[in-house]
Amino acid sequence: MTDASPSLNILAQYIKDLSFENPGAPRSLQSRDQAPAININVNVNANPLSDTDFDVVLTLNTEARDGDKVVFNCELVYGGVFRISGFPQEHMLPLLFIECPRLLFPFARQIVADATRNGGFPPLMIDPIDFTQMFTQRMAEEQARAKVETTN
Repeated sequence: MTDASPSLNILAQYIKDLSFENPGAPRSLQSRDQAPAININVNVNANPLSDTDFDVVLTLNTEARDGDKVVFNCELVYGGVFRISGFPQEHMLPLLFIECPRLLFPFARQIVADATRNGGFPPLMIDPIDFTQMFTQRMAEEQARAKVETTN
């Protein structure tokens, strides 16, 4: 390991995919008695580009429903290229799956808010996401899956 102090830098941020669907427009824009039910799914993936550079992708899928009708659906795949150096190997997964998406989230949140507002709805302001809890849950699921595979 080098003597360089640990560093985490964002080299680039980008929209990989953005989709907004408003299937009931213009009727879906009329006022309603109650707010639609909103479901939000979040996913994080990371891929190495080199020894120090990583592509981290945050996917946000949001769907608003009024009963059985889709009011709107927004999908955003937002990525960042990160240069990570000087960290011990055991810190790499938490950096890639907790810290990197934490840095990307405010930008992705704003894109979703703008897309819903531009679609004719109040901006959807996604609550902060606990990436530590997501990472811990994912690691537990992978350990459980590995345990099942080794017992079979």
